[in-house]
Amino acid sequence: IDVIRTELILADLEALEKRITTVEKGKKTGDKKLLEGLPKYIALRDKMNDGITARQAMEEDDRDFFRELFLITAKPTVYVMNVAEDEYEKETEAKNAVREIAKKDGAPVVEICGKIEAELSEMEPDEKAEFLEELGMAESGLDKFVRIGYSLLNLITYFTTGPKETRAWTVTKGAKAPQAAGVIHTDFERGFIRAEVIAYEDFVRLGSEQAVKEAGLIRVEGKDYVFKDGDVAHFRFNV
Repeated sequence: IDVIRTELILADLEALEKRITTVEKGKKTGDKKLLEGLPKYIALRDKMNDGITARQAMEEDDRDFFRELFLITAKPTVYVMNVAEDEYEKETEAKNAVREIAKKDGAPVVEICGKIEAELSEMEPDEKAEFLEELGMAESGLDKFVRIGYSLLNLITYFTTGPKETRAWTVTKGAKAPQAAGVIHTDFERGFIRAEVIAYEDFVRLGSEQAVKEAGLIRVEGKDYVFKDGDVAHFRFNV
């Protein structure tokens, strides 16, 4: 972890030095916009020279300012530990060391056993659920990793479903109905009329779209509706 962290910090410092050099050259042209940002670039560089990541070094209010630099260590981080089957969900010195590092970074930790995940990948859903129950696991390590990754990236999933297929679509948390529709096709967003939405829990509990419809639980939502994780949707549009 120390080696990787150091290499990434050095890569970010190189990007910062290039930007500082560019801005300092801008003094000759009198570019005020560039010059205003120079103290921030220098302050971030000086902090990172002490061996801390950009995410730790930058002020919360400055994250948007530094976004265009695409600094690697400014990105959200999750630590994934691949452990032996006989050490899964047991305390070890190595695991505690990783957790301590992650705690300093404010990062989550996911524990995965590659062997267990390989076995799960070859199982049918019912068999997989039974196997997880035997292991005392609520979900697989891979599922947990995906869930945490989505949360860190501020993403949610909604579904479209029909006679031929069911599809999952990824959107940013807080996306409104037209933007969510636009993930499928830009015409859906441009000509958005309304969305017919079913809550995921209602769909699973009642077992079919027809049953949900009979229960009066299909909602008609307009342009201001904010999509929720797991929503099942049909879009009406006209272009």
